[in-house]
Amino acid sequence: MLLVVADTSPIRYLVEIGHIGLLPQLFQRIFIPSLVYDELRHPSAPAPVRAWANSPPAWLEVLPVTVSDDPAFQALDDGEKSALTLGMTLGAELILIDDRKGAAVALQKGFQITGTLGLLTRSAQRGILDLADALARLKRTNFHYRQELFDDLLKKYAEGGNG
Repeated sequence: MLLVVADTSPIRYLVEIGHIGLLPQLFQRIFIPSLVYDELRHPSAPAPVRAWANSPPAWLEVLPVTVSDDPAFQALDDGEKSALTLGMTLGAELILIDDRKGAAVALQKGFQITGTLGLLTRSAQRGILDLADALARLKRTNFHYRQELFDDLLKKYAEGGNG
């Protein structure tokens, strides 16, 4: 079983676009630190995300984490720090993370990484998602993206590429 730890944003955006059900189709279990769980339930989180987090599915496991004081984590937010710390503690292979700085640190620490776009692309390649529809939904959130990136993903997917 692939050990997977998630930061807040991939879960948040998958809930917002109605595709959170992809995670248990891609991975048996997802681990999140309690701080990420708190971010998903925070009053500033979108209402659908809070509602989902208040009744978490069985495939999501929330674990307490004491954040590492690793100097590499200095530029990261608390959620990213706790996700990477949990990943190191569990010996996770994959971190679900969107933040560029967080992703760079995760790679530096030896993790495989993917974010919301990677999860959507992987799901489309398996035939369990319409990528164009998912990206259109994602555009309606506050997800930060470059239009060229979305265009490239759609083009590669349409050509049968690996995205």
